[in-house]
Amino acid sequence: MRKRDLHILTSGIHTYTGDGRFSVRHPEHSDDYDLRIEYVQKRDAGVYECQVNTEPKINMAIMLNVEDAQATISGPAEVFVKKGSTISLTCSVNVHSTPPSSVLWYHGLAVVDFDSPRGGISLETEKTEAGTTSKLLVTKALLSDSGNYTCMPSNASPASATVHVLNGEHPAAMQTSRAVLSRQMVVLVTVSLFLVTVVR
Repeated sequence: MRKRDLHILTSGIHTYTGDGRFSVRHPEHSDDYDLRIEYVQKRDAGVYECQVNTEPKINMAIMLNVEDAQATISGPAEVFVKKGSTISLTCSVNVHSTPPSSVLWYHGLAVVDFDSPRGGISLETEKTEAGTTSKLLVTKALLSDSGNYTCMPSNASPASATVHVLNGEHPAAMQTSRAVLSRQMVVLVTVSLFLVTVVR
């Protein structure tokens, strides 16, 4: 039974709803009755109750929470690679029962073109019971390969990572120079505010 509207979904092995996503599984010679909801949606969240018509009646309520399907890219949000090396990004989708029909990769606002004259770009997609993984490989990285990369599955929210292709500069040095620049900006803003206050 669905508690929010007191709708009886199944009784025994029979289904009493016009919504074909609901069914009951009862293995032979078993006391188990499993309610199955295919293509689950946000509106399916709520309390469901299993009832056994004994005397007195036995019932058990179960809260179903439905989370958004979400893609994730392994590793840090910012990736640093040297020019000429390989960019490797792995995207995982936490949808197990219904794998995405497609997983697109974007570089900036453009779909990654695996047939571009640049060459050296490939995709490895694996679908298992644990979920779907999509691995983007960009060999012989160019400075122009820097930027934002987005993994966009057909049935989940996208995930992004920023790639920095370094022309011989060490990532740590790059981050240090950024920190120094940030401190210089803070000092500049502080001095500017001080001058404005003095002028007033």
